[in-house]
Amino acid sequence: MSESLALGRAQTRPAGRAAAAVDAVGIAALDARRKLQLALGVIWVLDGILQFQPSMFTKSFPDMLAGSAHGNPAVVAGPITWSANLIDHHVVVLNAIFATIQLALGLGIAWRPTLKLALAASIAWSLAVWWLGEGFGGILAGTASPVNGAPGPVLLYAILAVLLWPADRDPGAPSVAARATGRRPAQAVWLVLWGSLAAFALLPASRAPGAISDIFSDGADGAPAWLAWIDAHAASALNQHGLAASIVLAVLLALVAVAVYLPAPALRAAVVLAVVLAAALWLAQGMGELFTGMATDPESGPLLALLALAFWPAVPAPAEPVKEA
Repeated sequence: MSESLALGRAQTRPAGRAAAAVDAVGIAALDARRKLQLALGVIWVLDGILQFQPSMFTKSFPDMLAGSAHGNPAVVAGPITWSANLIDHHVVVLNAIFATIQLALGLGIAWRPTLKLALAASIAWSLAVWWLGEGFGGILAGTASPVNGAPGPVLLYAILAVLLWPADRDPGAPSVAARATGRRPAQAVWLVLWGSLAAFALLPASRAPGAISDIFSDGADGAPAWLAWIDAHAASALNQHGLAASIVLAVLLALVAVAVYLPAPALRAAVVLAVVLAAALWLAQGMGELFTGMATDPESGPLLALLALAFWPAVPAPAEPVKEA
């Protein structure tokens, strides 16, 4: 009897390559929304790991936060400055708490029983950090540009949490993003987000002669050689062509924005374009400065790509033939 029990246990979990194959099949079997939720959770875990970097436990962290107050109205800048001063006096304890919260959000999203709680908490946390950590992405300060991360990477976490909420208000929706909110609200979110990015591309922060070129140059600082080479050559090519580059970028972003109301083939092309633009923006951002020791998140590029994939129009299942009686 003990042998049969042992055999039963052995059969419940294959070992080695067989176990890996089972895991791969299990992941592939997940629906599209769950895969996107897990991707969001991974990014939150990455944020928590980045927050545990040694530099985050020094004065550099509150100084970075205080910098987001510059140019903002007093009603926005005041709480940012107060928060940065508070963190400066208790940087080790508070930063450890911040990092742990972000790790908990990511793990909570990955564990189904706490998914809704973690998504709701991530919305509240994101909005707080959007104000106190990013100064509303520079929108009110006049420094917002899609190339430097506007409207603020952390705001995208909140938007993704809403669009990936585990509910089926519109079960027959053509995309993951529309299932929880309904088609029209999801389309409105897409239009406002990508339309605002197009508008930001035409602001002085983007259209000045050396604006976009300077952002590429800054992205090269502290980056690996291959990334620094890409950013340096892009900066050289765009030098003194800020206006032309910003117009081209604005047109592409505007095309992406309006495509959400077009038929599925056009929308698929727009989603591909959105992912390509997100990758280009991420390169301009030095891949979020992940290699400098001062990054707190991967910047807006990966989040924009993840959001775009949530709008991928699914191919409707073929109707089953009606059997004649």
